[in-house]
Amino acid sequence: MAFDNQLIGRSIVKLRAVVPEDAFTAGMLGSERIGNGIVINSDGLILTIGYLITEATDVWLTVNDGHEVAGHALAYDQVTGFGLVLPLEKPAVAALQLGSSAGLRVGDKAQVVSHPQFAKQQPVHVVARREFAGAWEYLLDGAIFTAPAHPHWSGAALIDDHGLLVGLGSLLVRETVADEETNANMFVPIDLLKPILNDLMIRGRADRQSRPWLGVYAVEVTGRVYVTGVADGSPAQIADIREGDLISQVGDRDVTTLPDFYRRLWSLGPAGVGVPLTTVRGGTSLHLNVRSVDRTDLLKRPQAH
Repeated sequence: MAFDNQLIGRSIVKLRAVVPEDAFTAGMLGSERIGNGIVINSDGLILTIGYLITEATDVWLTVNDGHEVAGHALAYDQVTGFGLVLPLEKPAVAALQLGSSAGLRVGDKAQVVSHPQFAKQQPVHVVARREFAGAWEYLLDGAIFTAPAHPHWSGAALIDDHGLLVGLGSLLVRETVADEETNANMFVPIDLLKPILNDLMIRGRADRQSRPWLGVYAVEVTGRVYVTGVADGSPAQIADIREGDLISQVGDRDVTTLPDFYRRLWSLGPAGVGVPLTTVRGGTSLHLNVRSVDRTDLLKRPQAH
């Protein structure tokens, strides 16, 4: 790979976010979150994974030389998972150029780069390109899976063989490689950022209607979707959906996979729409009409600096 590893490393910052103890996401994600951020333009704009900065009141960025600057949580896109942080003092580092994730294929080599306080750059290869359905009402097309797993994946940069940014670190997952299950990382493809970047910078959110959200955590097992939990104060909790319930239908359509469930939920209309849901508990079918909400309405807003 013919590029300057040290120069790329200087474009990665350490990110520390402080979230109020009573924030909606504090119980699940914690009140102090640490990960990586990537400088992506000449103004020092930082790209990171959104769950690190959701509801953050304070964000601190540490550059390669150890200098720390304050930042403002500018945007979080619930659909893709991208987050943006605006540094209140421009960091003296070069921006990392965006590449194209569309051409990444299984077997391609890449590098995962985190802040040097976390770990050294790590060579990886792409082990899968596929849809990813998360338990928290999240669905990502064309996710990038790499192995071996990097120990500090949150907000880390996936760099292609041209030295360009092609993915943003999101999760540690289990993936089957050569018929063996192993730890891997899931990266959000950078091509998903390009159509929404200007809107995120200017408006703080992408120009699309908000999806209906229920607050269900779910898992798919042998062609069935089961509830593994519900968020406190969510529409699902208000409707008395419980852990262990089987979600069998949305409207008059059967649900057999997590993507089925999410796509049928989101096809009903924007956030606020009523969701006709059939669940099964102890052999009894329950027919519910759950009033969805916009998930962002439950979150604390970042304070302007």
